[in-house]
Amino acid sequence: MVKKILLKIFREGVGGLMAFVSYITTPAKVKRSEEEQAQVDAEVQHMSLYHYFACPFCIKVRRHVRRLNLPMEYRDAQVRGGKHRNTLEQEGGAIKVPCLRIDEGGKSTWMYESNDIIAYLNQRFDPALAEKKA
Repeated sequence: MVKKILLKIFREGVGGLMAFVSYITTPAKVKRSEEEQAQVDAEVQHMSLYHYFACPFCIKVRRHVRRLNLPMEYRDAQVRGGKHRNTLEQEGGAIKVPCLRIDEGGKSTWMYESNDIIAYLNQRFDPALAEKKA
């Protein structure tokens, strides 16, 4: 029991340190015209990111969300019995973070892997990738 508690304290401490370092080394945001940003803002209204504050994979995804200048809703799923955690489990099928929820066409898609989430967001919102395609 004591070992489990010490491990949790260590994990939370390291995660908190990682979050702090991520905060002070925040990447620059993508710059878009007002019109382009308004379109991105409208598209992102149908997305939310379920996360834990100190999770390294969540930090990685949040950094990309910030870099891509996406005003996405973050939902803390760490609190046991909390609204967002219950939704993640009941509707998404698993308590696993990070998880990107995409609501389109009356249905929800739940994307769980950090690399998949980042690849999806880059493909959809990274203007540098759009220029390469054109």
